[in-house]
Amino acid sequence: MSERPALIQTTANHIQSLLSGEGSGHDWWHIYRVWQNAKNIAKNEQADLFIVELAALLHDIADHKFHGGDDTVGPRVAREWLESLQVEEPAIQHICLIIKEISFKGAGTISAMSSLEGRIVQDADRLDAIGAIGIGRAFAYGGHKGREMYNPEIKPILHDSFEAYKTASAPTINHFYEKLLLLKDRMHTTSAKAMAEKRHQFMEEFLEQFYQEWEGK
Repeated sequence: MSERPALIQTTANHIQSLLSGEGSGHDWWHIYRVWQNAKNIAKNEQADLFIVELAALLHDIADHKFHGGDDTVGPRVAREWLESLQVEEPAIQHICLIIKEISFKGAGTISAMSSLEGRIVQDADRLDAIGAIGIGRAFAYGGHKGREMYNPEIKPILHDSFEAYKTASAPTINHFYEKLLLLKDRMHTTSAKAMAEKRHQFMEEFLEQFYQEWEGK
């Protein structure tokens, strides 16, 4: 048991070395925020903090968005890392399942989590996708992918499959309607729901201002 804090810190150091300086909004500081949020949420949920912390740290170790849409890479790379640390197999299986299930898969699909720990990490990840930081990350990723900021001629699509969602390349503003504005009502935990309300409101205010400025007002 005493080894667990050391395993968590070693993992944090590893992820920091891998993702520091990344420019799409999926950098070390994203991981750090998700990690801290997940710990705070877990305090009220009587969850296994060891699982929560490692899953939060490893959830984007090999994101499908940067591996040709392959959503098996993340769990596989996470398993390799955890095995190198000699983490117990049941914990590895639990953490890898969280990583497999965590991604948003489209407005018309269900992203069910199999455990309390998974729901906590998913809430923490989704909180970082909304509000002021979520807006910044959305435009950082859109620029990284060479997407238009906004095009009023291209309407949002509520994707009904993970494949359709993964292959979409619409302007960044569309992403608000295709994902970000939907996340408030998909939070699992009481504390995440409360935090999401304020962040959701900020996004709505941002969009209202954005459209006014677009029309020169």
